[in-house]
Amino acid sequence: MKGVLKFNGNYFLLVIILFIVEILIALHVHDAIIRPYIGDFLVVILIYCFVRSFLTTPVIPTAIAVLLFSFVIETAQYFHIVNLLGLQHSKLASTIIGTSFEWTDIAAYTAGILLVVVTEKLLRNLK
Repeated sequence: MKGVLKFNGNYFLLVIILFIVEILIALHVHDAIIRPYIGDFLVVILIYCFVRSFLTTPVIPTAIAVLLFSFVIETAQYFHIVNLLGLQHSKLASTIIGTSFEWTDIAAYTAGILLVVVTEKLLRNLK
């Protein structure tokens, strides 16, 4: 594939902003809505933007790949992957990977990717 690897500063700026928001949520928000749902909603957008920061891949395949990746991580949580890897005492690993499967996380990931696809389509129509 020719020209697939190319840095995109706009997406990378979004990665930095979303990463800071995710850190702030993880460190300072301990509620029943923002931390469990908005954090998951935003993390797939962050991952998508990270991928698009370096690859000029099409929107839909990239969005689907990110969504499937998030589903794999969530499924790994069902099987207690943090414990299986011997990382149960690592707060960082537990926070990044997660420790419990939730169907609501799957819904949040899906909603985040849907927002990505809709936003990308709207931005493409503005050009």
